[in-house]
This record gives sequence, C-alpha cells and structure tokens, in this order.
Amino acid sequence: MKSVLIIGIGEFGKNIAKEMNNLGCEVMAVDISEPHINEILPYVTNAIIGNSTSREFVKSLSVHEYDVCIVSVGNHFQTLLETTTLVKELGAKRVIARASDDVQMKFLLRNGADEVVYPEKQMAMRIATKYASDSILDFVQLDNNYTLYQMKAPKEWYGQTVQQLDVRKKYNINIISIKRGIGVFMPAAETEIIPEDKVFVMGEVESIKRCFNL
Repeated sequence: MKSVLIIGIGEFGKNIAKEMNNLGCEVMAVDISEPHINEILPYVTNAIIGNSTSREFVKSLSVHEYDVCIVSVGNHFQTLLETTTLVKELGAKRVIARASDDVQMKFLLRNGADEVVYPEKQMAMRIATKYASDSILDFVQLDNNYTLYQMKAPKEWYGQTVQQLDVRKKYNINIISIKRGIGVFMPAAETEIIPEDKVFVMGEVESIKRCFNL
C-alpha cells in the first residue's frame, strides 16, 4: 500500500485523491481552504488545513515519509513553484506537479519536480490525435519518443501474416497485440490479419504515421 501526499485539493487534486483512495493508497490531503478539506475528508485517510509555502508547516508533514507527493496548488504559479521546491528540499522521494502551460512545466522540472503533468495539453493531444483519423481508436504516449496506438487494421493487411507485413523492419514499429472481437492476444509470426481486427502498435510517432499513411 503506497502512501500519498496531495497538496492542493481543487478539482484535479480532489479527483486524484479519490481515485488513489479507491486503489487502496493511504492518502493525506492538504489545502489552505477549509471547505476543500471538509469536502475531501470522507474520501481520504487524513486531511489538514495549512499553507504549503510555509516551511514550518510543510516540515511538520514529514514529506520524506510518503512514497509520492503530488502538488496541484490552484492557479497561482508562484505558490505552486514555492511548494514544489519546498517539498523537494525537505526530502520528498518523488514529486509530481501539475502545470498549466509549457513555461510552468520547464520551471517546475528545474525546481524540484520529478515529473510534471499537464492535463489540459495531454487531453487536447489525445482528443486531437484520436479524431484526426478514422483509423486511430486510441493512443497512449509512453515518453517523448514512443507512443502506443490502437488502430483499425488497414484493408491492405487483410490476409497477410505478421511476418509477411514485417512492419518492424519496414517502419521500425512493433505489433504488440491484436484485438479480435472482445478478446485481445499477442500475435505470433504466422498470425493472419482478418477484417475488423484492431492492432496495438508501438513506435515513434512519425514511423507510425508513415506505416498507416496518416
């Protein structure tokens, strides 16, 4: 069971707290707003009101004891940056901060954040990518280079085996699995692609675009 400290219980922090609680984590919620704390209290292990830019207050939280510290403090970037820096300075093992734009992301990474989440940009990218082509069913960005796509198998693939397609050699991408009906399986070299198959492919975005003519 992981222990999690969440500083900032706005909509994002509140939803993270509830989900992590549902997943069996011990969750400590912190916010400067009493109404926010009262609202989240039934869903977390503990909750406390306090100013996250106060060194003495943050020190009292023993941030080094938590497996993860998530900082999602309101719309005031200065508060967000100060809190992120302070939490890291006081020994937090892993600090995840929520940014609102690319500039904030860069500053947070330079000042204590081990990872930065950017929900608005990430959701915008997901929606734009998913609906930019009828072939794309879903995708997950694994890092800056590699992405996992769920795609409709192209008609020209029908009747060919994974070995015959040889997309690894041609495009430097991998067919990870195939969804056929309600089942998902890992294909063998001799697995033949049939109509209505959905393929999960992993690789660099530009390579996947070339392979599927996106």
